[in-house]
Amino acid sequence: MDGGRLELDDVLRAAEDAAPVESVDVVARNLEKRFGAQEVSFLLVDLIGQEIVRLPRAGDPPGGPERRRLRGSVYDRVLRGQRLHEETDDEGGARLIAPVTNRGDCIGVLELTLPCVDDDVREQVAQAAHALAYIVVTDRRFTDLYHWGRRTTRTSLAAEIQYQLLPSAPCCEAAQFTLAGGLVPADDIGGDTYDYALDRNTLHLSITDAMGHDTASAMLATLTVNALRGARRAGWGITEQARAAHEAVHAYGRGMTTGQLLRITLDTGACRLVNAGHPWPLRLRQGRVEEVPLKVNLPFGIPAPVTYEAQELELLPGDRLVLITDGMQERDARAVDLPALVHATREEHPREVVRALTEAIHDACEGHLPDDATALILDWHGTDSWERTTDAGSNTRDHPLRPVR
Repeated sequence: MDGGRLELDDVLRAAEDAAPVESVDVVARNLEKRFGAQEVSFLLVDLIGQEIVRLPRAGDPPGGPERRRLRGSVYDRVLRGQRLHEETDDEGGARLIAPVTNRGDCIGVLELTLPCVDDDVREQVAQAAHALAYIVVTDRRFTDLYHWGRRTTRTSLAAEIQYQLLPSAPCCEAAQFTLAGGLVPADDIGGDTYDYALDRNTLHLSITDAMGHDTASAMLATLTVNALRGARRAGWGITEQARAAHEAVHAYGRGMTTGQLLRITLDTGACRLVNAGHPWPLRLRQGRVEEVPLKVNLPFGIPAPVTYEAQELELLPGDRLVLITDGMQERDARAVDLPALVHATREEHPREVVRALTEAIHDACEGHLPDDATALILDWHGTDSWERTTDAGSNTRDHPLRPVR
Protein backbone atom coordinates (compact mmCIF):
# COMPACT_ATOMS: atom_id res chain seq x y z
CA MET A 1 0.00 0.00 0.00
CA ASP A 2 1.51 3.33 -1.01
CA GLY A 3 -1.05 5.54 0.76
CA GLY A 4 -1.09 8.01 -2.13
CA ARG A 5 -4.06 9.93 -3.32
CA LEU A 6 -6.40 8.37 -5.83
CA GLU A 7 -5.53 10.12 -9.09
CA LEU A 8 -8.70 9.92 -11.13
CA ASP A 9 -6.89 10.93 -14.32
CA ASP A 10 -4.68 7.86 -13.91
CA VAL A 11 -7.70 5.63 -13.31
CA LEU A 12 -9.56 6.92 -16.36
CA ARG A 13 -6.46 6.63 -18.54
CA ALA A 14 -5.84 3.07 -17.37
CA ALA A 15 -9.47 2.18 -18.03
CA GLU A 16 -9.24 3.57 -21.55
CA ASP A 17 -6.06 1.56 -22.20
CA ALA A 18 -7.64 -1.66 -20.90
CA ALA A 19 -10.21 -3.84 -22.63
CA PRO A 20 -13.83 -2.73 -22.04
CA VAL A 21 -14.48 -5.87 -19.97
CA GLU A 22 -11.73 -4.90 -17.50
CA SER A 23 -13.21 -1.63 -16.19
CA VAL A 24 -13.87 -2.96 -12.70
CA ASP A 25 -10.45 -4.61 -12.53
CA VAL A 26 -8.72 -1.31 -13.35
CA VAL A 27 -10.48 0.50 -10.50
CA ALA A 28 -9.96 -2.44 -8.15
CA ARG A 29 -6.22 -2.65 -8.84
CA ASN A 30 -5.85 1.08 -8.19
CA LEU A 31 -7.65 0.83 -4.85
CA GLU A 32 -5.62 -2.26 -3.92
CA LYS A 33 -2.35 -0.51 -4.71
CA ARG A 34 -3.10 2.79 -2.99
CA PHE A 35 -5.07 1.75 0.08
CA GLY A 36 -4.49 -1.98 0.49
CA ALA A 37 -8.11 -2.66 -0.45
CA GLN A 38 -9.30 -6.25 -0.43
CA GLU A 39 -12.33 -8.05 -1.83
CA VAL A 40 -13.07 -5.22 -4.26
CA SER A 41 -16.20 -5.94 -6.28
CA PHE A 42 -18.86 -4.23 -8.35
CA LEU A 43 -22.53 -5.17 -7.99
CA LEU A 44 -25.05 -4.28 -10.72
CA VAL A 45 -28.74 -3.59 -10.22
CA ASP A 46 -30.79 -5.98 -12.37
CA LEU A 47 -33.13 -4.87 -15.15
CA ILE A 48 -36.26 -4.53 -13.01
CA GLY A 49 -34.55 -3.33 -9.82
CA GLN A 50 -35.35 -6.35 -7.63
CA GLU A 51 -31.94 -8.00 -7.32
CA ILE A 52 -28.30 -7.00 -7.24
CA VAL A 53 -25.70 -9.09 -9.06
CA ARG A 54 -21.98 -9.29 -8.24
CA LEU A 55 -20.00 -8.93 -11.47
CA PRO A 56 -17.17 -11.50 -11.64
CA ARG A 57 -13.63 -10.15 -11.94
CA ALA A 58 -10.93 -11.55 -14.18
CA GLY A 59 -9.57 -14.74 -12.63
CA ASP A 60 -12.65 -15.49 -10.54
CA PRO A 61 -13.65 -19.18 -10.55
CA PRO A 62 -16.30 -20.13 -13.12
CA GLY A 63 -19.90 -20.32 -12.07
CA GLY A 64 -23.09 -18.34 -12.10
CA PRO A 65 -23.17 -14.77 -10.82
CA GLU A 66 -23.86 -14.15 -7.14
CA ARG A 67 -27.33 -12.67 -6.78
CA ARG A 68 -29.00 -11.07 -3.77
CA ARG A 69 -32.44 -9.67 -3.07
CA LEU A 70 -32.20 -5.88 -3.22
CA ARG A 71 -35.21 -4.81 -1.19
CA GLY A 72 -34.32 -4.22 2.46
CA SER A 73 -30.60 -4.95 1.97
CA VAL A 74 -27.67 -2.70 2.84
CA TYR A 75 -27.20 -2.19 -0.91
CA ASP A 76 -30.77 -0.94 -1.13
CA ARG A 77 -30.09 1.60 1.62
CA VAL A 78 -26.92 2.80 -0.11
CA LEU A 79 -28.72 3.29 -3.43
CA ARG A 80 -31.78 4.93 -1.91
CA GLY A 81 -29.79 7.32 0.25
CA GLN A 82 -26.81 7.76 -2.10
CA ARG A 83 -24.56 7.60 0.94
CA LEU A 84 -21.35 5.74 1.64
CA HIS A 85 -21.98 2.82 4.02
CA GLU A 86 -19.31 1.80 6.51
CA GLU A 87 -18.96 -1.18 8.83
CA THR A 88 -15.89 -1.24 11.08
CA ASP A 89 -14.18 -4.24 12.66
CA ASP A 90 -12.30 -4.63 15.94
CA GLU A 91 -8.93 -4.11 14.27
CA GLY A 92 -9.69 -0.69 12.80
CA GLY A 93 -10.50 -1.94 9.33
CA ALA A 94 -13.75 -1.32 7.52
CA ARG A 95 -16.08 -2.58 4.83
CA LEU A 96 -17.22 0.25 2.56
CA ILE A 97 -20.08 0.27 0.06
CA ALA A 98 -20.35 3.27 -2.27
CA PRO A 99 -23.08 4.09 -4.82
CA VAL A 100 -22.07 3.88 -8.48
CA THR A 101 -24.37 6.52 -9.98
CA ASN A 102 -24.34 8.73 -13.07
CA ARG A 103 -26.81 11.66 -13.35
CA GLY A 104 -29.20 9.93 -10.98
CA ASP A 105 -28.97 6.56 -12.77
CA CYS A 106 -28.18 3.98 -10.09
CA ILE A 107 -25.94 1.51 -11.92
CA GLY A 108 -24.84 -0.42 -8.83
CA VAL A 109 -22.43 -0.27 -5.89
CA LEU A 110 -18.70 -0.60 -5.29
CA GLU A 111 -17.88 -2.80 -2.30
CA LEU A 112 -14.47 -3.30 -0.67
CA THR A 113 -12.69 -3.82 2.64
CA LEU A 114 -9.82 -1.62 3.85
CA PRO A 115 -7.25 -2.12 6.65
CA CYS A 116 -7.74 1.46 7.87
CA VAL A 117 -10.09 4.31 7.03
CA ASP A 118 -10.17 8.06 7.53
CA ASP A 119 -12.16 10.89 5.97
CA ASP A 120 -9.69 11.31 3.12
CA VAL A 121 -9.90 7.61 2.20
CA ARG A 122 -13.70 7.68 2.37
CA GLU A 123 -13.75 10.65 0.02
CA GLN A 124 -11.46 8.96 -2.46
CA VAL A 125 -13.38 5.70 -2.42
CA ALA A 126 -16.56 7.61 -3.17
CA GLN A 127 -14.78 9.42 -6.01
CA ALA A 128 -13.58 6.08 -7.38
CA ALA A 129 -17.17 4.80 -7.35
CA HIS A 130 -18.31 7.89 -9.25
CA ALA A 131 -15.49 7.43 -11.77
CA LEU A 132 -16.52 3.79 -12.16
CA ALA A 133 -20.00 4.94 -13.16
CA TYR A 134 -18.58 6.97 -16.04
CA ILE A 135 -16.30 4.11 -17.05
CA VAL A 136 -19.16 1.59 -17.12
CA VAL A 137 -21.43 3.97 -19.06
CA THR A 138 -18.67 4.32 -21.66
CA ASP A 139 -17.56 0.69 -21.84
CA ARG A 140 -20.97 -0.97 -21.96
CA ARG A 141 -21.26 0.25 -25.55
CA PHE A 142 -18.54 -2.25 -26.51
CA THR A 143 -19.40 -5.38 -24.53
CA ASP A 144 -22.35 -7.47 -23.41
CA LEU A 145 -20.74 -8.04 -19.99
CA TYR A 146 -22.80 -5.39 -18.20
CA HIS A 147 -25.99 -6.34 -20.02
CA TRP A 148 -25.39 -9.97 -19.05
CA GLY A 149 -24.81 -9.01 -15.43
CA ARG A 150 -28.18 -7.24 -15.19
CA ARG A 151 -30.22 -10.22 -16.40
CA THR A 152 -31.39 -12.47 -13.62
CA THR A 153 -33.96 -14.38 -15.71
CA ARG A 154 -34.09 -15.72 -19.24
CA THR A 155 -35.01 -12.99 -21.72
CA SER A 156 -37.49 -13.80 -24.49
CA LEU A 157 -37.22 -12.35 -27.99
CA ALA A 158 -40.07 -9.96 -27.23
CA ALA A 159 -38.38 -8.81 -24.02
CA GLU A 160 -35.05 -8.34 -25.83
CA ILE A 161 -36.75 -6.11 -28.40
CA GLN A 162 -38.58 -4.20 -25.68
CA TYR A 163 -35.48 -3.52 -23.57
CA GLN A 164 -33.55 -2.28 -26.60
CA LEU A 165 -36.27 0.32 -27.21
CA LEU A 166 -35.81 1.88 -23.76
CA PRO A 167 -33.29 4.65 -22.99
CA SER A 168 -29.89 3.34 -21.92
CA ALA A 169 -30.31 5.23 -18.63
CA PRO A 170 -33.67 5.12 -16.83
CA CYS A 171 -32.94 8.32 -14.91
CA CYS A 172 -31.65 11.79 -15.78
CA GLU A 173 -30.94 14.89 -13.66
CA ALA A 174 -30.59 18.42 -14.99
CA ALA A 175 -30.93 21.92 -13.61
CA GLN A 176 -34.60 22.33 -14.43
CA PHE A 177 -35.83 18.76 -13.90
CA THR A 178 -35.27 15.24 -12.64
CA LEU A 179 -36.89 12.29 -14.37
CA ALA A 180 -37.00 8.53 -13.99
CA GLY A 181 -38.75 5.70 -15.77
CA GLY A 182 -39.35 2.05 -15.06
CA LEU A 183 -41.09 -0.93 -16.61
CA VAL A 184 -42.14 -4.25 -15.12
CA PRO A 185 -42.95 -6.59 -18.02
CA ALA A 186 -45.97 -8.83 -18.13
CA ASP A 187 -45.52 -12.60 -18.28
CA ASP A 188 -46.39 -12.20 -21.96
CA ILE A 189 -44.73 -8.92 -23.03
CA GLY A 190 -47.30 -6.16 -23.52
CA GLY A 191 -45.48 -3.63 -25.72
CA ASP A 192 -44.93 -0.76 -23.25
CA THR A 193 -42.10 1.73 -23.79
CA TYR A 194 -40.97 5.08 -22.46
CA ASP A 195 -38.40 7.45 -23.92
CA TYR A 196 -36.78 10.82 -23.33
CA ALA A 197 -34.24 13.06 -25.03
CA LEU A 198 -32.66 16.32 -23.96
CA ASP A 199 -31.76 18.95 -26.53
CA ARG A 200 -30.01 22.22 -25.78
CA ASN A 201 -33.32 23.96 -25.04
CA THR A 202 -35.92 21.21 -25.00
CA LEU A 203 -36.87 18.07 -23.09
CA HIS A 204 -38.81 15.44 -25.06
CA LEU A 205 -40.78 12.72 -23.25
CA SER A 206 -42.94 9.87 -24.48
CA ILE A 207 -44.75 6.88 -23.03
CA THR A 208 -46.44 4.34 -25.32
CA ASP A 209 -48.39 1.10 -25.12
CA ALA A 210 -48.61 -1.13 -28.20
CA MET A 211 -51.69 -3.32 -28.54
CA GLY A 212 -51.35 -7.06 -27.95
CA HIS A 213 -48.69 -9.21 -26.37
CA ASP A 214 -45.42 -11.00 -27.04
CA THR A 215 -43.39 -10.50 -30.22
CA ALA A 216 -46.22 -8.91 -32.21
CA SER A 217 -46.62 -6.10 -29.66
CA ALA A 218 -42.84 -5.69 -29.42
CA MET A 219 -42.67 -5.21 -33.20
CA LEU A 220 -45.52 -2.70 -33.04
CA ALA A 221 -43.67 -0.85 -30.29
CA THR A 222 -40.55 -0.84 -32.47
CA LEU A 223 -42.43 0.90 -35.26
CA THR A 224 -43.88 3.45 -32.85
CA VAL A 225 -40.70 4.34 -30.97
CA ASN A 226 -38.47 4.56 -34.03
CA ALA A 227 -40.99 6.65 -35.96
CA LEU A 228 -41.13 9.05 -33.00
CA ARG A 229 -37.34 9.16 -32.67
CA GLY A 230 -36.82 9.68 -36.39
CA ALA A 231 -39.28 12.56 -36.51
CA ARG A 232 -37.86 14.09 -33.34
CA ARG A 233 -34.28 13.88 -34.60
CA ALA A 234 -35.37 15.47 -37.87
CA GLY A 235 -36.54 18.48 -35.87
CA TRP A 236 -40.24 17.95 -36.43
CA GLY A 237 -42.81 19.40 -34.05
CA ILE A 238 -44.78 17.34 -31.59
CA THR A 239 -47.89 16.95 -33.77
CA GLU A 240 -45.72 15.94 -36.73
CA GLN A 241 -44.04 13.33 -34.52
CA ALA A 242 -47.46 11.95 -33.61
CA ARG A 243 -48.45 11.87 -37.28
CA ALA A 244 -45.22 10.00 -38.14
CA ALA A 245 -45.95 7.36 -35.50
CA HIS A 246 -49.54 6.99 -36.72
CA GLU A 247 -48.49 6.56 -40.34
CA ALA A 248 -45.78 4.01 -39.49
CA VAL A 249 -48.11 1.88 -37.37
CA HIS A 250 -50.95 2.15 -39.90
CA ALA A 251 -48.73 1.27 -42.88
CA TYR A 252 -46.59 -1.51 -41.44
CA GLY A 253 -48.17 -2.73 -38.23
CA ARG A 254 -51.18 -4.81 -37.36
CA GLY A 255 -52.84 -3.03 -34.50
CA MET A 256 -52.56 0.29 -32.75
CA THR A 257 -50.55 2.07 -30.07
CA THR A 258 -51.63 4.55 -27.42
CA GLY A 259 -49.21 7.19 -26.25
CA GLN A 260 -48.44 10.57 -24.75
CA LEU A 261 -45.82 12.93 -26.16
CA LEU A 262 -44.50 15.94 -24.23
CA ARG A 263 -42.25 18.75 -25.39
CA ILE A 264 -40.97 21.07 -22.65
CA THR A 265 -39.08 24.29 -23.39
CA LEU A 266 -36.45 24.51 -20.67
CA ASP A 267 -35.98 28.27 -20.47
CA THR A 268 -39.72 29.02 -20.14
CA GLY A 269 -41.26 25.82 -18.78
CA ALA A 270 -43.84 25.83 -21.57
CA CYS A 271 -45.11 22.30 -22.14
CA ARG A 272 -47.04 20.98 -25.15
CA LEU A 273 -48.62 17.54 -25.06
CA VAL A 274 -50.29 15.13 -27.47
CA ASN A 275 -52.51 12.42 -25.97
CA ALA A 276 -53.13 9.54 -28.37
CA GLY A 277 -55.76 7.51 -26.53
CA HIS A 278 -53.60 7.14 -23.42
CA PRO A 279 -54.52 7.16 -19.67
CA TRP A 280 -54.43 10.56 -18.01
CA PRO A 281 -51.32 11.39 -15.98
CA LEU A 282 -51.26 12.14 -12.26
CA ARG A 283 -49.90 15.41 -10.92
CA LEU A 284 -48.59 16.08 -7.43
CA ARG A 285 -48.80 19.80 -6.68
CA GLN A 286 -48.47 21.37 -3.23
CA GLY A 287 -49.17 18.07 -1.50
CA ARG A 288 -52.27 17.22 -3.54
CA VAL A 289 -52.46 14.40 -6.11
CA GLU A 290 -55.00 14.51 -8.91
CA GLU A 291 -55.52 13.33 -12.47
CA VAL A 292 -54.75 15.84 -15.19
CA PRO A 293 -57.75 15.87 -17.57
CA LEU A 294 -56.64 15.92 -21.18
CA LYS A 295 -58.30 16.00 -24.54
CA VAL A 296 -57.87 12.55 -26.06
CA ASN A 297 -56.96 12.02 -29.72
CA LEU A 298 -57.19 8.63 -31.40
CA PRO A 299 -54.41 6.04 -30.94
CA PHE A 300 -51.57 5.69 -33.45
CA GLY A 301 -52.40 3.36 -36.33
CA ILE A 302 -56.17 3.25 -35.99
CA PRO A 303 -57.82 2.87 -39.43
CA ALA A 304 -59.76 6.14 -39.40
CA PRO A 305 -59.11 9.80 -40.22
CA VAL A 306 -56.92 11.17 -37.42
CA THR A 307 -55.90 14.68 -36.42
CA TYR A 308 -53.42 15.18 -33.58
CA GLU A 309 -53.78 18.31 -31.50
CA ALA A 310 -51.17 19.69 -29.12
CA GLN A 311 -52.44 20.88 -25.75
CA GLU A 312 -50.78 23.22 -23.29
CA LEU A 313 -49.88 21.69 -19.93
CA GLU A 314 -48.98 24.01 -17.09
CA LEU A 315 -45.85 23.12 -15.11
CA LEU A 316 -45.05 24.95 -11.87
CA PRO A 317 -41.82 24.64 -9.87
CA GLY A 318 -42.26 21.75 -7.45
CA ASP A 319 -44.71 19.84 -9.66
CA ARG A 320 -44.36 16.08 -10.03
CA LEU A 321 -45.92 14.59 -13.16
CA VAL A 322 -46.56 10.83 -13.23
CA LEU A 323 -47.14 9.25 -16.66
CA ILE A 324 -48.43 5.67 -16.63
CA THR A 325 -49.67 2.91 -18.93
CA ASP A 326 -52.96 1.08 -18.43
CA GLY A 327 -51.11 -1.89 -16.92
CA MET A 328 -50.85 0.23 -13.77
CA GLN A 329 -54.66 0.30 -13.51
CA GLU A 330 -56.01 -3.01 -14.82
CA ARG A 331 -57.28 -6.15 -13.04
CA ASP A 332 -55.31 -6.94 -9.88
CA ALA A 333 -53.29 -3.74 -10.30
CA ARG A 334 -56.45 -1.79 -9.43
CA ALA A 335 -55.89 -2.83 -5.82
CA VAL A 336 -53.01 -0.34 -5.67
CA ASP A 337 -54.12 3.18 -4.76
CA LEU A 338 -51.78 5.04 -7.10
CA PRO A 339 -52.66 8.60 -5.96
CA ALA A 340 -52.14 7.61 -2.31
CA LEU A 341 -48.80 5.99 -3.11
CA VAL A 342 -47.65 9.02 -5.10
CA HIS A 343 -48.56 11.19 -2.12
CA ALA A 344 -46.85 8.89 0.37
CA THR A 345 -43.59 9.00 -1.63
CA ARG A 346 -43.70 12.75 -2.30
CA GLU A 347 -40.33 13.35 -0.58
CA GLU A 348 -38.56 10.56 -2.48
CA HIS A 349 -36.38 10.85 -5.58
CA PRO A 350 -38.35 10.04 -8.79
CA ARG A 351 -36.40 6.79 -9.31
CA GLU A 352 -37.51 5.59 -5.86
CA VAL A 353 -41.11 6.53 -6.63
CA VAL A 354 -40.91 4.51 -9.85
CA ARG A 355 -39.62 1.57 -7.84
CA ALA A 356 -42.38 1.96 -5.26
CA LEU A 357 -45.11 2.11 -7.90
CA THR A 358 -43.87 -0.81 -10.00
CA GLU A 359 -43.11 -2.97 -6.96
CA ALA A 360 -46.61 -2.34 -5.61
CA ILE A 361 -48.13 -3.44 -8.92
CA HIS A 362 -45.82 -6.46 -9.05
CA ASP A 363 -46.84 -7.50 -5.53
CA ALA A 364 -50.55 -6.89 -6.16
CA CYS A 365 -50.33 -9.23 -9.17
CA GLU A 366 -48.30 -11.76 -7.14
CA GLY A 367 -45.47 -11.48 -9.64
CA HIS A 368 -47.59 -12.41 -12.66
CA LEU A 369 -48.63 -9.26 -14.50
CA PRO A 370 -51.32 -9.60 -17.19
CA ASP A 371 -50.01 -6.44 -18.84
CA ASP A 372 -46.82 -4.38 -18.69
CA ALA A 373 -46.73 -1.79 -15.91
CA THR A 374 -44.79 1.34 -16.80
CA ALA A 375 -44.26 4.71 -15.13
CA LEU A 376 -42.35 7.81 -16.19
CA ILE A 377 -41.99 10.50 -13.53
CA LEU A 378 -40.93 14.10 -14.06
CA ASP A 379 -40.05 16.51 -11.26
CA TRP A 380 -40.09 20.07 -12.58
CA HIS A 381 -37.72 22.31 -10.60
CA GLY A 382 -38.33 25.45 -12.63
CA THR A 383 -36.48 27.71 -15.00
CA ASP A 384 -34.49 29.44 -12.26
CA SER A 385 -32.74 26.20 -11.19
CA TRP A 386 -29.57 26.67 -13.19
CA GLU A 387 -27.26 24.89 -10.76
CA ARG A 388 -27.90 21.17 -10.95
CA THR A 389 -28.08 19.28 -7.68
CA THR A 390 -26.86 15.74 -8.22
CA ASP A 391 -26.58 12.47 -6.37
CA ALA A 392 -22.89 12.53 -7.23
CA GLY A 393 -22.19 15.30 -4.77
CA SER A 394 -22.06 18.63 -6.60
CA ASN A 395 -24.08 21.44 -5.04
CA THR A 396 -25.80 19.13 -2.57
CA ARG A 397 -27.05 20.35 0.76
CA ASP A 398 -26.40 16.97 2.36
CA HIS A 399 -23.14 15.54 1.06
CA PRO A 400 -23.68 12.02 -0.39
CA LEU A 401 -20.19 10.89 0.53
CA ARG A 402 -20.82 11.18 4.25
CA PRO A 403 -20.73 7.60 5.61
CA VAL A 404 -23.76 5.96 7.15
CA ARG A 405 -22.85 3.39 9.76
